[in-house]
Amino acid sequence: MEGSLILDNDIDRRGIVTGGHSAEKQVLAVRMRQAPTSAEAVLWQNVRSNQCAGLHFRRQQVIDGFIADFYCHTAGLVVEVDGPIHETQRDSDAQRDAVMESRGLLVLRFTNEDIQNRITHVLGIISDTGRTRTGLIGDIKE
Repeated sequence: MEGSLILDNDIDRRGIVTGGHSAEKQVLAVRMRQAPTSAEAVLWQNVRSNQCAGLHFRRQQVIDGFIADFYCHTAGLVVEVDGPIHETQRDSDAQRDAVMESRGLLVLRFTNEDIQNRITHVLGIISDTGRTRTGLIGDIKE
């Protein structure tokens, strides 16, 4: 069943995908795509090529100076895969999330263990959230 796209017009997503990101961040994002963590690799294999509810995800997307692990522009959805380092940087993660949320983006965070041990559950959350945020019901056609 093909759904219809509904986006909140108050959300400013301009320049996220094609914005003037710093060269340093772009190079870092490329390096991170080339050497993902094992949990990032598992999640990517399950969301790439619109496999998760038809949502199109980009890996290591630069957004306002930060690099998001996974980003779906249509849904305004950021998915972060948090390893052990994130336990010591909760304040900086909260600041980063606030910047993304100021753009109308929703940040979902999952631990490496969530990805490795409960991937079906994680994909269900991502799928449900993406569909809710896009207003799409049924299969998404891009």
